[in-house]
Amino acid sequence: MTYFVVRYDFRCPDGPDGESPDGAAPGASRHERYRASLDQVAWCEDAGFDSVVLSEHHGVDDGYLPSPVTMAAAFGARTTRIPIVVAALLANLHEPLRLAEDIAVVDHVSGGRVGYVFGLGYRKAEYEMFAEPWKGRGEALEATIRTLLAAWRGEPFEHEGRTVSVTPAPFSRPHPLLFYGGGSPVAARRAARLGLGFYPQSPDTSLAEVYRAECERLGVPPGLVMQPPPGPGCVFCTRDPDRFWEQQGERLLYDASTYAEWQRGNESLVFDDSSSVEELRAAGVYVAWTPEELIERCRSGEVQLVTAHPMCGGVDPEVGWESLRLIGDVVIPALRG
Repeated sequence: MTYFVVRYDFRCPDGPDGESPDGAAPGASRHERYRASLDQVAWCEDAGFDSVVLSEHHGVDDGYLPSPVTMAAAFGARTTRIPIVVAALLANLHEPLRLAEDIAVVDHVSGGRVGYVFGLGYRKAEYEMFAEPWKGRGEALEATIRTLLAAWRGEPFEHEGRTVSVTPAPFSRPHPLLFYGGGSPVAARRAARLGLGFYPQSPDTSLAEVYRAECERLGVPPGLVMQPPPGPGCVFCTRDPDRFWEQQGERLLYDASTYAEWQRGNESLVFDDSSSVEELRAAGVYVAWTPEELIERCRSGEVQLVTAHPMCGGVDPEVGWESLRLIGDVVIPALRG
């Protein structure tokens, strides 16, 4: 079975009003992109997509989404069934009591459909922005997560030498679906220690074994492991791939190049250090396929995860709409009958 995801991070190197740095005709503004995503997510739910994913980064001049919990609330209000995942939530950069409140409220708004993958992040500049120490960030994240878990029990608890109480308690009991994410054995063991599910950031199955072994050592039942199945990091569907790459290739290269700079030394589904559009197209992490080619690759088992990223790197919402409609109107019905 093929799993269909639609992802948003809202990054765009154009200005907030859609003005291009090279003087090209203005595209969609930030406001228009956010509004378009609400319509797209509602449409994707009806078209049979399996989940929505939101990401978080801070202080990026391309407008990368800094408030995924807020956006998850908006998506939850526009939909009724589709699961929403924040991957990853950089909990160290949030005040834990306020974060516990916000997540609990979103849990009620969405009817328990928003899950969270806690992560450390990999950009030192973000920690500096919020005056949070880089050294010891793993231990700090554990402490933050334990505070969240205590807050969601719905009763007073001790926090930094005072008694506090967080209300409302979440709609989901005992709390929303939670994972710890990472790409190292340390992350796998931390997930087990915290009693959370594990979300490996790469297809390396050995990490899941480390997680399960640590759960067994601690005498706790293992949680859900969300191992990424085979599939590219970013999928566009188009009737004319050559034309798509000619018109949108630089935007996809921008997205890939920025992640490559940030993630140097970290393996992930979207890591690609190509230096040209031609290299990027050949590498196969970012792809643009016809509906027929995508269907065939899914049927063969080569692609088991289709991650649509309709505004990747600042792609115009209308281009993203075309891709989503081909996936939802042609690919999904062909595969699911």
